[in-house]
Amino acid sequence: MEEKKKVINTTITRNTADFSRQTGNIYETVAMLTKRANQIAAEEKKELHSKIDDFKTGSDVDVDDVIGGNREQIEIVRRYEMQPKPTLEATEEYLEGNIYYRNPAKEDQQARRFEELEENVIKEL
Repeated sequence: MEEKKKVINTTITRNTADFSRQTGNIYETVAMLTKRANQIAAEEKKELHSKIDDFKTGSDVDVDDVIGGNREQIEIVRRYEMQPKPTLEATEEYLEGNIYYRNPAKEDQQARRFEELEENVIKEL
């Protein structure tokens, strides 16, 4: 398992102004953080399932191997349970500036405004 950056595993009070700095809107930031947290959770789930699938065996297995495998599975699950929640990881990534953000709707709106300004300038000439 690759070692992740240390993230505080508890909830702390944050300054809401820090969250609207990049997007200009706290609600857009929350939506972006939600999407990123979902991505992180999906990655972790996929990784966990792949590690647990390594323990799947056929029907001709020794009982001692199954018991030992169960202990290893439990340890793997415990390690994942001790990791910070995906929401905390996404928040930390955002505050450190490690999340790329773009809003296609805003980009389209800005492009339309630019085109209108261009047309107005051409008409004035």
